[in-house]
Amino acid sequence: MKRKLLILSVLAICIATLAVGSIAFFTSEDKAHNVITTGGVEITVQEWADADKTEAFEDLTGIMPGTAVTKIAEIKNTGASAAWVRVKVDKAIELDGEGTPDTDMVELDLNTVDWTLGADGYWYYKVALEPGDVTQPIFTSVTFNATMGNEYQSATATVDIAAQAVQTANNGATVMDAMGWPSP
Repeated sequence: MKRKLLILSVLAICIATLAVGSIAFFTSEDKAHNVITTGGVEITVQEWADADKTEAFEDLTGIMPGTAVTKIAEIKNTGASAAWVRVKVDKAIELDGEGTPDTDMVELDLNTVDWTLGADGYWYYKVALEPGDVTQPIFTSVTFNATMGNEYQSATATVDIAAQAVQTANNGATVMDAMGWPSP
């Protein structure tokens, strides 16, 4: 009888060991790898010397008072996301001699239909610029005032365009509501 009890005990221990071992085989494991990439905002300033936009604008010399020069300035969205766009247009004149230049002698035909001047001196494009799209020109010509006097002989005039863009997604209903503009 002791022998039967010993065999039954050993058999019970073996069955219990097998049962515990088989529980480990009923587990499961899984893993997920998710990649989320943010969008990007990128722009390029384009300047053209002709209405067909086939010639890039290059520096000019020998311009006389009363002359209008074709200079088409626009911004292209080269990024992957829609963007709000603003530009700062700065004019400067460096005289060859003495005197204080009047930058109003260099006139721009600013586009006030598609662009609006903000209180901060930036021109804001009124509609969101989708990827691959180009703004309407901020201006298309630069005119040298016919009343420029002799003090403007050999003067150098510059028109600089600094463009900035921010995302449209979750960033205001209009360009004037947008936030996150880079510091000037």
